[in-house]
Amino acid sequence: MDVKQVKDYLYWLYYQYLLITCSYVLEPWEQSMFHTITVTVFAMVLYTAYVFVPIHLRLAFQFFSQIFGGQPGSTV
Repeated sequence: MDVKQVKDYLYWLYYQYLLITCSYVLEPWEQSMFHTITVTVFAMVLYTAYVFVPIHLRLAFQFFSQIFGGQPGSTV
């Protein structure tokens, strides 16, 4: 891909983001606040998923393995 095509594609994605969130009608300072809050919430969701999803998957696996006759793990 050409650098200009990549730049145009990224601009198009950003424009789609502005249209979907309707943030293109906000003033510049409102846009910056909106983008800051959106990025912060998205980062918190990713962090929470990274920390807690593996724990819940492990617990669910242990629960269902006990139900379906799996051997209990070591209790050390």
